[in-house]
Amino acid sequence: MTAELRDILEAHVSKGQVPGAVGLVARGDRIEVRTAGSVDAEGTAPMARDSIFRIASLTKPITAAAVMLLVEDGRIALDDPVDRWLPELASPKVLRTPSAPLDDVVPATGPITVLDLQTFRAGYGFPSDFSLPGVAPLFSELKQGPEPKCVPAPDEWMATLARIPLLHQPGEAWLYNTCSDILGVLVARVTGRPLPEFLAERIFEPLAMMDTGFAVPPTKLDRFTSYYRIDPDGGTQLVDAPDGQWSSVPPFPSGAGGLVSTVDDWFAFARMLLADGDGLLSPASVRQMTTDQLTPAQRAASALFIEGQGWGFGGSVDVETVDQWNVPGRYGWVGGTGTTAHLTPSTGTVSIMLSQLEMTGPTPPALMRDFWRYAAGA
Repeated sequence: MTAELRDILEAHVSKGQVPGAVGLVARGDRIEVRTAGSVDAEGTAPMARDSIFRIASLTKPITAAAVMLLVEDGRIALDDPVDRWLPELASPKVLRTPSAPLDDVVPATGPITVLDLQTFRAGYGFPSDFSLPGVAPLFSELKQGPEPKCVPAPDEWMATLARIPLLHQPGEAWLYNTCSDILGVLVARVTGRPLPEFLAERIFEPLAMMDTGFAVPPTKLDRFTSYYRIDPDGGTQLVDAPDGQWSSVPPFPSGAGGLVSTVDDWFAFARMLLADGDGLLSPASVRQMTTDQLTPAQRAASALFIEGQGWGFGGSVDVETVDQWNVPGRYGWVGGTGTTAHLTPSTGTVSIMLSQLEMTGPTPPALMRDFWRYAAGA
């Protein structure tokens, strides 16, 4: 077992598919962590267990947990309309059909609720068809993507969002990503505190997630990996260096994908969920987060992203054994920067793999699938 995980990681590194990676597979007290490659394509330093990565959408479960803390505090309820705190969403317009032009809209038939945002069914976000007219503003105006310094501050971002029509009526369809960013703003508005401050006090400090945040301080830049994408010639192209986009807290702290973290920090978060909240969250909140909330039709329409599985709060939930790594109740997600993390309550298993190469689309790459296959058999 010890050599196999390292061999899997090193096989992908040696092929030039990723500069480096860290993998963790744990079941109870049995924890295996292996590293391969380097923190950058130049090989200036070996990858280490405490290397820091841009975890992208592995941010989403953490944002969902923050919302549940507010529910438990009695500050909000899942069935609350969000326009009390997000007045920009008080009277949303909805495209007459998902393929309609941006000016062909109708009123929303009901308010957007906290639950709609938690389940990604508020009407905002990415469908399986990226060519729809309603998708373009998510990129051009909301700046959805991996460059945090390019996104305007929350109030300006929300004002822009209010001008963009919903693709579907609230509660009707699952759409990817944008709801987590809205939830990040909601947490800040409800608490009257910046999202980074709230997450640090209520989640990161209690769980000793000391390397997790929206920026990497100068004292830790030597552990921060560089971030790459595949260039047209098949080589690696630098997207962001350690002293780049994440060297200071951005104007818009993205609840969808803005965090940096380490394999052990996310492991601490996963162990909290496996322990029914471990005093941080209630068992009921953890069950809601890790239970599929979608209808069969919503799962089918979202297959490009979730491959027929379900969705809880902030992450996917396995409902069918499509592949050998799928176990009913397995919860987690992947990040577009080359990251993946899952926990399986029925077996007490956690699997986390962090790398630094941008995914080319919603379909998880071979490294992730090989890692999942290993974790399933470990």
